[in-house]
Amino acid sequence: MASVTCLLRTGLWVFALLLGPFFQADCLPPDTNNPVNLKKLSLEELSQIEITTPSKEPESAFRSPVAITVITAEDIKRSGATSIPEALRLAPGVEVERIDSNRWSIGIRGFGTRLTRSVLVLIDGRTVYTTLFAGTYWEAQDTDMLDIDRIEVIRGPGTVIWGPNAVDGVINVITKNSKETQGLLVSAAGGNVDLGEVTARYGGSNSDDFTYRVYAKTFADAHEYHSDGNNYDAWRSAESGFRMEWGDRDRGDFTVQGDGYVEKAGEGAQAVSYTPPYLQNLYGYEYLSGADILGRWQRTFSSSNDIQVQAYIDHTNHRELNIADYRTTYDLDYLQRISPDKWQQFSFGAGARVIPIYDPIVVSGLTFTPIHRTDQLYTAFFQDEITLVPERLTLTVGTKLLHTNFNAFEPEPNARLAWTPTRNQTLWAAFTHAVRTASDAEENFTLSGYIGLTPSGLQAFAAFLPNPKFAPEQLNGYELGYRRLFGKNVLIDFAGFLNHYHDLFDEEIITDAFSLSDSPPPLHLLLPAQFRNGLLGRTTGFEVSPEWRPKQFWRLRGSYSYLELVLQKSPGSGDLGTIPSIEGGSPKHEVMAQSAFDLGKRLQLDLSYRYISSLPGLGIPAYSTADGRFAWRLRPDLEISLVGQNLLQARHVEYAADLGPNVAIERSAYLQLTWTK
Repeated sequence: MASVTCLLRTGLWVFALLLGPFFQADCLPPDTNNPVNLKKLSLEELSQIEITTPSKEPESAFRSPVAITVITAEDIKRSGATSIPEALRLAPGVEVERIDSNRWSIGIRGFGTRLTRSVLVLIDGRTVYTTLFAGTYWEAQDTDMLDIDRIEVIRGPGTVIWGPNAVDGVINVITKNSKETQGLLVSAAGGNVDLGEVTARYGGSNSDDFTYRVYAKTFADAHEYHSDGNNYDAWRSAESGFRMEWGDRDRGDFTVQGDGYVEKAGEGAQAVSYTPPYLQNLYGYEYLSGADILGRWQRTFSSSNDIQVQAYIDHTNHRELNIADYRTTYDLDYLQRISPDKWQQFSFGAGARVIPIYDPIVVSGLTFTPIHRTDQLYTAFFQDEITLVPERLTLTVGTKLLHTNFNAFEPEPNARLAWTPTRNQTLWAAFTHAVRTASDAEENFTLSGYIGLTPSGLQAFAAFLPNPKFAPEQLNGYELGYRRLFGKNVLIDFAGFLNHYHDLFDEEIITDAFSLSDSPPPLHLLLPAQFRNGLLGRTTGFEVSPEWRPKQFWRLRGSYSYLELVLQKSPGSGDLGTIPSIEGGSPKHEVMAQSAFDLGKRLQLDLSYRYISSLPGLGIPAYSTADGRFAWRLRPDLEISLVGQNLLQARHVEYAADLGPNVAIERSAYLQLTWTK
């Protein structure tokens, strides 16, 4: 009976999503006085939106030879997303599973992990990927959602421009120019899980060439559902920041921006000791804080020559119950483009990154050696965009060269071909070689694990030892894509891929090094282990994203993503059994459907549905759920909205918990009031 009820609810939701607009056939088009309402644009206009992530140069998304999704500010607002991970659910091929209140597992085309291991994440060109455990701490990326202009998501390698660790994709969060955020904005929201959030922003200028904004934000989230009653994952945060822009034709354009934040996020962790109780579960808070400042100078000398220089400093304090990491990143990046003729455009550049690190010991059994280290990254790249047939056929070839303290030298070549036979269709193909460099955890980390009592009465422990020979993970990727605009109101975007991986991360016991040890006492059996490069892999799949604008006030879109992930041991691998959790840790099928329409000039109704297939390697069943948003613009400067999330069931599990029983994500709702002046 429960399954029938669930099916009925799902059917009714999809019915409402597709047919709801017919119940208000006489509604008026949206308010055309709102310049940021991208929903007013036809698909023909929207398909020509400019993107910067593939090349760091504005280009048409429709003609770009990459699988890219642009999540606009309007998309984010109408989805009701309150965090970057929630907004990423709008992109096909991106798997987003919520672990608990403040943690997510995110991947692109497979390999989803707690830290999104093989995806490079940036905010306004500032890398937030960390080499500590290889990935991104999503709970620390609390960018003000109202300031985001768009999120550009590349599905597939983005190596030539962005370099290492952009193996499976690039997520670039781009905030609004300060010219677009003039005046005062105050927003307040609260609900049963999103307990409360307040944002205040003010933007101004003192001339036509200088604009600025400042903002502050704080929020509190409740814990999700824990079957054992151990509600450890509440979340609190506060942040503030600024952005300034100025420039002229002779000196170029300057941008300076910065942010600072403090937060605490509830977590569970484990500690191992060589004396009773040997294994201890810890519950408490992860404390995060940091500050960054970024400067960028762009100068256009002519239509065929421009330059960009960017530098930033990013300091982070990260203290969990069992580890601590304090680091400051110094980064400098140079890019120049020259077009000697109408047939070619050369892009070249270089970058340097230096990261002093301090990782003190918090609990026994988890240590970095040495605790004071410096990670380094040096890159150079060259790319040539060749016009083979004007306005029709373009070939882009290039390579990134990189050197880090983890590896001596790595090239990342790339070739992309784009054919635009007509102005309303693009066919593209690509080959890329990409690498994920080693992390501090793989080369400098010692991790102890408790196994249990041996038949001889000794306690047994496994110790993962540093592996200074850990090699970069390698990818050879092949992609094929097609975009077609039918008339002005129907768009189809298709991308298929075949990726071959080698030197993938695994966990291996050092079989010839078992020993008895009394350091530290008492006497125990020690099984040494290492993180090694013992796996080979292959992923195949595709994403298809249709969109239809039947009326100016109504937008329908959806996506279907298919993934096949197969791993095997490489010759000589002693893998302990990591394959099932990786192969079965990403969904094979993802379905998303959305409907957005305006009920007259002042009312909006947005409905969305998603289906995620099971994660058999983690024991997570398939689920489907839906979100809804209803907004009412009371007057031009005041809007109230009601958002419901995960509406089809009281709660559901999306991913395996870090510790203890899996955490269920609850049905939730919040009310938001936004005032502008």
